[in-house]
Amino acid sequence: MRRPCGSREKEPTGGALRFLCRMKRVYKRAWRVLPSDSLPSCADRMAIASEDAIERLSMLMDEADDLLKATFQNMHQGHLTHTLMRFLKAREWSVPKAHEMLVNCLNWRVQNQIDDILSKPITPAGLYRGIRESQLIGLSGYSKQGFPVFAIGAGLSTFDKASVRDYVQSHIQINEYRDRVILPAASKKYGRHVGTCYKILDMTGLKFSSLSQIKLLTIIATVDDLNYPEKTETYYVVNAPYIFSACWKVVKPLLQERTRRKVQVLQGCGRDELLKIMDYASLPHFCRREGSSCSGGAADCYSLDHPFHQQLYRYMKREAERKEAENGGKLGKEGSLPVEVPIPEAIIEWELHNKLGDASGRAMDTPS
Repeated sequence: MRRPCGSREKEPTGGALRFLCRMKRVYKRAWRVLPSDSLPSCADRMAIASEDAIERLSMLMDEADDLLKATFQNMHQGHLTHTLMRFLKAREWSVPKAHEMLVNCLNWRVQNQIDDILSKPITPAGLYRGIRESQLIGLSGYSKQGFPVFAIGAGLSTFDKASVRDYVQSHIQINEYRDRVILPAASKKYGRHVGTCYKILDMTGLKFSSLSQIKLLTIIATVDDLNYPEKTETYYVVNAPYIFSACWKVVKPLLQERTRRKVQVLQGCGRDELLKIMDYASLPHFCRREGSSCSGGAADCYSLDHPFHQQLYRYMKREAERKEAENGGKLGKEGSLPVEVPIPEAIIEWELHNKLGDASGRAMDTPS
């Protein structure tokens, strides 16, 4: 029987998952005796295989130690199946590879105290303001389906007012605030689970010299690929200048294939296309058109004075105070939470080629 339009099917768990797995085995045994019109559809078979993979991965995670289980619970926020699906998708539904990826992610969280990162606001305030002025990111609103819309000033971000560790820590803090606060609030508001977001990358001001920051940007992208997989629905690129194509040829090989598939380059400021998925009020300031040009007219969501950044910083200060109270008034170095991050092999190879190229007077190579 066909379900009514708009209704939502309860997510299978526990016994339902085991039942589906048994049905899968029954289908296999009956395959040669059932008439063709009685066989399960391709979509049904894929659904059964997906549920089987989820159950197998869940059973493997049940064997994890208590430390990993604690950070895993903090990470999935009660949405276990959705989280398992994200890691399975990131590894093409291979259970062993997804399990390895997830365990590595949890170990990274434990070793770098990611569960406590929102209780470590970056200080002093002047340093944090400098980060916000040079690492341009903000929340402009929500899509019609409830997905948060993050605006990123890729072309105008200079990353020249703090260390690499400070920028990486700030990025992870925004990720964690999104997952622990923004997404749960959106789920409550829209009456369904919201677990992903949209990202709009503004290329205004992009120059070829921006590639000098490619190491930092690739480290940030690697942190997301390995530890926050499948959290972004689509990356929309807007206001791309003519030099974007040349820069994209350098950056593209450094990204995961699943990330590259999500990138869409829109014409101009992308206003017309973006209005198909969000209301005008949620458009970032750089996507609004006045007359024949894309310009402001909306609040600058990059600014530290924007409500999103004010709420984020107040949240971190409250978490720091709570943590201090739990520790009997003792708190470690405020704002100090060094995070170990991997340096992708492609970046190491690219830097080596650059050094060799500079030594011999050759032009800069790009990663293959």
